Amino acid sequence: MRAWFCFFVLLLSLATAAQEKYTFNGFVKDSATGESIIGATISVANGSKSVSSNQYGFYSLTLDSGTYSITISHISYFSQTEQIALHKNLQVNFLLASKSAALSEVLVYSKRSDANVENAQMGRIDLSINQIKKIPAFLGEVDILKSLQLLPGVRNAGEGNAGFYVRGGGPDQNLIMLDDAIVYNTGHLFGFFSIFNSDAIKNASLIKGGMPAQYGGRLSSVLDITMKDGNDNKFQAEGGIGLIASRLSLQGPLQKEKASFIVSARRTYVDVLARPFINSNSEFHGSGYYFYDLNAKVNYRFSAKDRLYLSGYLGKDVFDYNNLKRSFNANIPWGNSTATLRWNHVFSPKLFANTTLVYNNYKFRFAAAQDNFELALSSGIRDGNAKMDFDFYPATQHRIKFGGLLTYHKFIPNVVTGKQDSTVFEPSNEGDKYAVEKALYIQDDWDINEKFKLNYGLRWSSFSQIGPYTKYVRDADRNKLDSTVYSSFERIKTYNGIEPRITARYSIDEETSLKASVTRNFQFIHLVSNAGTTLPTDLWAPSTFRVQPQISWQYAAGFFKNFQNNKYETSLELYYKDMQNQIEYKEGYTPGLQDPEEDFVFGNGWSYGAELLINKIRGKLTGWIGYTLSWTWRKFPQLNEGKVFPAKYDRRHDLSVVSTYELNPKWHIGSVFVYGTGNATSLPERFYIIEGVLTQEYSRINKYRLPSYHRLDLSATYTPIPKKKRKVQSNWVFSVYNVYSRKNPYFIYFDQEGSPYNGSLKVEAVQVSLFPILPSVTWNFKF
Repeated sequence: MRAWFCFFVLLLSLATAAQEKYTFNGFVKDSATGESIIGATISVANGSKSVSSNQYGFYSLTLDSGTYSITISHISYFSQTEQIALHKNLQVNFLLASKSAALSEVLVYSKRSDANVENAQMGRIDLSINQIKKIPAFLGEVDILKSLQLLPGVRNAGEGNAGFYVRGGGPDQNLIMLDDAIVYNTGHLFGFFSIFNSDAIKNASLIKGGMPAQYGGRLSSVLDITMKDGNDNKFQAEGGIGLIASRLSLQGPLQKEKASFIVSARRTYVDVLARPFINSNSEFHGSGYYFYDLNAKVNYRFSAKDRLYLSGYLGKDVFDYNNLKRSFNANIPWGNSTATLRWNHVFSPKLFANTTLVYNNYKFRFAAAQDNFELALSSGIRDGNAKMDFDFYPATQHRIKFGGLLTYHKFIPNVVTGKQDSTVFEPSNEGDKYAVEKALYIQDDWDINEKFKLNYGLRWSSFSQIGPYTKYVRDADRNKLDSTVYSSFERIKTYNGIEPRITARYSIDEETSLKASVTRNFQFIHLVSNAGTTLPTDLWAPSTFRVQPQISWQYAAGFFKNFQNNKYETSLELYYKDMQNQIEYKEGYTPGLQDPEEDFVFGNGWSYGAELLINKIRGKLTGWIGYTLSWTWRKFPQLNEGKVFPAKYDRRHDLSVVSTYELNPKWHIGSVFVYGTGNATSLPERFYIIEGVLTQEYSRINKYRLPSYHRLDLSATYTPIPKKKRKVQSNWVFSVYNVYSRKNPYFIYFDQEGSPYNGSLKVEAVQVSLFPILPSVTWNFKF
């Protein structure tokens, strides 16, 4: 740590000593909407020096005194060249015009066309919302998370599911943020849709390898999603009407070029469509399901150096089930709410700061009643977070980022209330847990020379379980023998450690480079589940005196090559990831009222594989081919007789072929083909009849494979050419999910027929498949 500190102090002192140099800085924005442009490149004419705009469009470039020709470029905008006379520090904002052709192209990355070979960062993908909207969508609902599943190294959680796994990691090992607020459950409709409304999203960045030091708390990946700021030049409305949901977004200036807003809402009407088929005489009268989303954001520019953002998200699913015949009813609501307050401040031409306050709350509740018995189960997690991030540009070759965060967590593993006749079960909060998480980090993006580039940094993380809490000592039958009471904020157990991160790039030529990375990560929060998907019943649990944090080391190397003036991008990445302190439920676990962590077992895991990407980014035909070959293993002393077994998200082969073709200015055709090795699963191997009851003996954990998964989706987008005086623009999207109606396996159960008493008993394995061929149509509009 001393060596790193001394190095950075020396670096800063050298930078401040260079008095003959001057700095020009500012923001890069969309000329039509005023939205900040992320990842725009500001470069000197000869290409020897350049810098990219940050998440808020800010840039800073330091050069010798003189006159320069500066080019500002971005793949979705027309390039612009300006003459800068640099004889003093200057503040210069750039406005870029969006390419009209960009709306009719599939843009895989919203970045420089050669960024995949130039950047030191490995495994980073900045998704274009325009590209996402061109990919065939499940039931017409454009979904960021489903688009991610088409990339190498990222696999889906099951048929139609929005959850995803990255390089052998579980769903909880992905850090998913919406405007800096962590999202703990990303699914609607029990995971079949994600909570992210594409109309409200500006940018989505996925990092699956070589995670920078600014991110932490997860082992596998980061998905950083940024909401639109709102058009600060004119009022704008857009939306869409689909088969199961409709959406509407409104945005515009509150004070032109100074303050703007955006409000975006979405709601499904499955409950409304189903209502005519469930009349008042039906035994299922009152049953139904719906979800809704609401995104909102407002920003105000106080000065050229200060800007304030306030954004929020509110989403909820509600499932009601009534069976009047059996006098049974159930109500299952769950949802997320977040609020983010951010202040951008430019301290100097070289120093940019972002201060953020975040609140997020995830809640799940299950309530059921039958006759004179009532039961309610609730769980959730609530956070308050404060952090500061600084971007410092001491010299052209260095971009330093540093900062810290403090988070207060409250975990509600399960709260049970109930009533039977006149007996009431009172809720108990003895299972509630509290924790404080802290982190400090520093990183440097260093252009050593034209051949070598380095991104390196350190992160220090700390996690403390705190009171109020009562720790019990129990006997073998779980009877309480003794207890220790901790008061509020009293420390119970603390974990901390250093997380080094380093990625390096060596350029062979202008279109070819080699990259390598080594990263260490801690994860203090865990999602423990009996299922293979992120169902709302899964429980988030913190690290405690009993539960240690997960730790991983990931090693990766890659070869990156572009062809035909960056028209084609190719890459081959190899990785190996070692994971400690993985968590599962013990064998034979059944949910109860006790603290669930008493039923956890711990082990290790590892994964390795190769990822190939061939990507065509220009022309009438665009798209990519992604292929992953991988292995994921687990070993738990208390599971599977201590023997190694494949993880439930182990998949040997994963292939995706994505394409879009421009027939003419009105029609675009899109297609997606996916293939994957079947999921690992445990199945009964023997059946016994004991006292007339059929008893199953299961195989070793995940010994078998379900049949392979494959599917073809098609879409056609029709965009009428608007008349000159017509202000409303619209298009029709026709899509077909699972064109050849493949019966992909969702799960397998065993059905029995006959009786064991007369020897007529037959047991048969039955495969459950969810979705046959599903056509859909969506009308989108904008004015």
